[in-house]
Amino acid sequence: MPSMVVIATTAVPDHLRGALSRWTSEVVPGIFIGSVSARVRDQLWQAVTEIVGNGAALLIHPTDTEQGYAIRTAGSRRRIPADFDGLTLIRMTAAPRVKEMQSPS
Repeated sequence: MPSMVVIATTAVPDHLRGALSRWTSEVVPGIFIGSVSARVRDQLWQAVTEIVGNGAALLIHPTDTEQGYAIRTAGSRRRIPADFDGLTLIRMTAAPRVKEMQSPS
C-alpha cells in the first residue's frame, strides 16, 4: 500500500533531482513529496545514497513508532537523527571552522 514520503535534498546532482521527480513532485526546490510503496521508497533511497555526492539528503516516511515516522539521512549534515528511548531527536553537530586568512607581515 502506498504511503507518503518526503525527501529533502541540498546540493545534489541535477540527474538525481530528475530521477526523484519521476516518482514524486518537487514542490519547492529540493523538496520532493509523493505517495509510493515501501519497495519503491527503498529503491529511491538506495539511488539517493549512491548519488548524493557532496550534497545531503533526508527521507521522512511513516512507520509504526510513537512519532509515526522515521528519518533517514545521507551525505554530510549538521543535523543528525539520534534515537533517545524510542524517540527520534535531532542532534546538532558543530559548524565547520573556516580558516582565517593571515596577512603577510
